[in-house]
Amino acid sequence: MVDEGLRPQAWSNGPGDSYSAHSHAYHKVLYCTRGSIRFESQGAVFELSAGDRLDIPPQAPHSAVVGLQGVACLEATRP
Repeated sequence: MVDEGLRPQAWSNGPGDSYSAHSHAYHKVLYCTRGSIRFESQGAVFELSAGDRLDIPPQAPHSAVVGLQGVACLEATRP
């Protein structure tokens, strides 16, 4: 992420935590560093575990549910 000029921030959630459908005005870049999280966006499902990356375009509605071991991610916005 840093090589791409992004400024990542770390966050984590416990097992089963969820985010209801929402969107952002910016391009979101996620990198899973521990555990797992499942994203749904516009009919597609993305299962992330340690080492996986997901790019979410601006205004794309998405929701998420954290896996059984919790999750830790790095997140950055792309201008």
